[in-house]
Amino acid sequence: MNAQPQLGWIGLGNMGNPMSSRLLEAGYPVAVYNRSKDKEKALRTAGATTADSPAALVQQADVVFLMVSDDQAVRDLFTGPDGLLQAQASGKLLINMSTISPGISEEMARLSQQKGHTYLDAPVSGSVKQAETGQLVIMVGGEEPAFQRAQPLFEHLGKLALHLGPTGSGNRAKLAINTLLGFYTQGLAETFLFAQQHGLKLEDMQTIIANGAMGNVFSKIKGEAIMAENYQAAFALKHLAKDLRLAKAEGLNTPLGEVVHDTFQQAEPTLGEEDVIAIMKHLQRD
Repeated sequence: MNAQPQLGWIGLGNMGNPMSSRLLEAGYPVAVYNRSKDKEKALRTAGATTADSPAALVQQADVVFLMVSDDQAVRDLFTGPDGLLQAQASGKLLINMSTISPGISEEMARLSQQKGHTYLDAPVSGSVKQAETGQLVIMVGGEEPAFQRAQPLFEHLGKLALHLGPTGSGNRAKLAINTLLGFYTQGLAETFLFAQQHGLKLEDMQTIIANGAMGNVFSKIKGEAIMAENYQAAFALKHLAKDLRLAKAEGLNTPLGEVVHDTFQQAEPTLGEEDVIAIMKHLQRD
């Protein structure tokens, strides 16, 4: 029986924490690195070890997962003074689950290959609850053998992992699905706003949506958030605004795409730290 691979995890935010916890619970040895050290405490308690830098982490791990905020954070973690690619190591599988541009993945894949590593882009669809329960959808770009190597690990993190093509394919799929998320979010907010402006009870509107063809988990959760005026971030508005910028940079120029992009850019300065459905507050101000 083969020994369990040593795993590394970089980025212990709302998603990275429960995802790395699931790998620990599955019996894998996990080492973690996070710039904010206080976020490592819960994982240490659960049995993880820690590393002082990405370079130190990749030296001890066979597979390294990353889930960080943006292109610059990825570049720093790979090419910074103590970055992944500065270590005297080779043959590692680097799985970047961040929502970033396809271009940065293509660049990091080339640099990783030069160091003897293999790179996958593997962003996810789902939020904190799906991360906690292993129900994420994982969209993967990169070489097929690397995907097959990672598949047993993906099975602990998601209900579905799809290999979509070469490097960057996972990132492009994530930008596409988050564009749809933008449509849903603004559409739901505008529906509630229209109903509210015409004297309808939001509770009744929620019931109508839930019992019709447009009902889904997202409309249930976010409709309830609107009614409760609960805008605490499960997925912060600033992140969707960033994803829509990335999609636009990749060529998003459809009528709905343009509108949703512009709406979220306008809302980000004041509502960026709140949940995406806080777009309702932005629309109410207009």
